[in-house]
Amino acid sequence: MNLLTVIVLLPLAGFLLNGLLGRRLGRTFVSVVGCGLPILAFLATFKAVLLLQAAGPDAALLEVAYRWASFGDQGFDVAFYFDRLTAVMTLIITGVGSLIHVYSTGYMKDDPSYARYFAYLNLFLFFMLTLVLGRSLLVCFVGWEGVGLASYLLIGFWFEDPAKAAAGKKAFITNRVGDAGFLLGLFLLYWALGTVNMDEINAAFAAPIAPAVSASLVGVLLFIGATGKSAQIPLHVWLPDAMAGPTPVSALIHAATMVTAGVFMVSRCGELYHMAPLAS
Repeated sequence: MNLLTVIVLLPLAGFLLNGLLGRRLGRTFVSVVGCGLPILAFLATFKAVLLLQAAGPDAALLEVAYRWASFGDQGFDVAFYFDRLTAVMTLIITGVGSLIHVYSTGYMKDDPSYARYFAYLNLFLFFMLTLVLGRSLLVCFVGWEGVGLASYLLIGFWFEDPAKAAAGKKAFITNRVGDAGFLLGLFLLYWALGTVNMDEINAAFAAPIAPAVSASLVGVLLFIGATGKSAQIPLHVWLPDAMAGPTPVSALIHAATMVTAGVFMVSRCGELYHMAPLAS
């Protein structure tokens, strides 16, 4: 059973069902799908944690969903990697995220765009799980960009108000500035190491012979991305305006998950930052 793939795809199924059918099938359907599938993802995550514990203290679960691109003997896989750091983040995303979804059923009960709201919320969970479960920086970057898209949709949810629409655009554009640094760091790592898998990157920087690339330069470039996503100076300016969205959105994005993505990425690339005291 592809357990990690199931965890990622459950919120995506919620986005598709509520986005396509929610308005026609009513609020009960939207609530059951919107809350039920994240709860199932939490239960699947709990099962993955039990499997991880049984495998030993230094073990990790690795699952290749499919080959994304091939060229010669090189290729990029959509692979998911589950260790203790990922387990903590995934439990928070699915567990706290599910509670916020349940709270939203009351908070948003009178909103005419109820189905659209839950579709966006499920889409955010899908991309956030892609970010933390992705084995490679490339898959992580897909989730990284995806949560930026979902935050734009949720912050500007009441887009009929020009001020709220502007807040969504501000968050989106500011994060793109940080993401450019992340992308440059990703390119530099692939050029130097021939891989973007984070476990292989950490192994390369932990080896006795250091890779022929400046760890400080790569660390700073990746950290620019973390600065935008986690709303740190000088890319913090989007966060106050981001409260324009519904309050549960602020709880999900700004308190529980997305602003911790930068912390997670730095922790995931721990050996790289260990070799880069300047960047650290």
